[in-house]
Amino acid sequence: MTDIAPLIKRSLVDQALEQLRQRITQGTWAIGERLPTEPELSAELGISRNTVREAMRVLAFSGLIEIRQGDGSYLRSMTDPLGAMRALSHCTLEQAQETRQILEVVAIGLAALRRTEDDLHGLREALQQSAVLYHGDLEAYISADLVFHKRLVDAAHNPALSELYQYFSAIVGAQLRQTLNISPRRQAVFDLHIALLDAVEHQDPERAKSLCRQLINEP
Repeated sequence: MTDIAPLIKRSLVDQALEQLRQRITQGTWAIGERLPTEPELSAELGISRNTVREAMRVLAFSGLIEIRQGDGSYLRSMTDPLGAMRALSHCTLEQAQETRQILEVVAIGLAALRRTEDDLHGLREALQQSAVLYHGDLEAYISADLVFHKRLVDAAHNPALSELYQYFSAIVGAQLRQTLNISPRRQAVFDLHIALLDAVEHQDPERAKSLCRQLINEP
């Protein structure tokens, strides 16, 4: 699969990011602690304030730090989701399918037990949009299909599963893209989506999980 391009390619910023991430993972700062100022980090790392500023923006984008205007920067997390995404981007088609079996099948089984009427309304809406695009532009269809699958996982009402799937959905999209560029889209496969929603609506977790496995093996 195609690797995820780095947000910023300039080597000085990359070096600053590496050093800052090392300090974060080594526990230099506690979660919630105020980080040194840009001038202080500039002096410590031996780089310009502009480079520090850009590196801090990347860290804020990835959710590691929070930049409060007029107050400073604070550590939010010690886990870098962008690093996790880079690692995920190297997985093979087979590895992506295995991971979906672990994550998505379990989540959809829970969704069948926990879904609400609001969940069902959102799922029907997403599936209808996906149906409109099923035989059209590939990228538009993949985007619509991911919305449907994300809403299925969200219907499990487990924030941790939803967060994990949010990151993994980019790999699901890449898997679909790789497969559908080779194999034509078939109505029978879309019908599996309809059956899956029906199983969730009728709160049948075993049927929902079985249908999900079929979809993963034959997107």
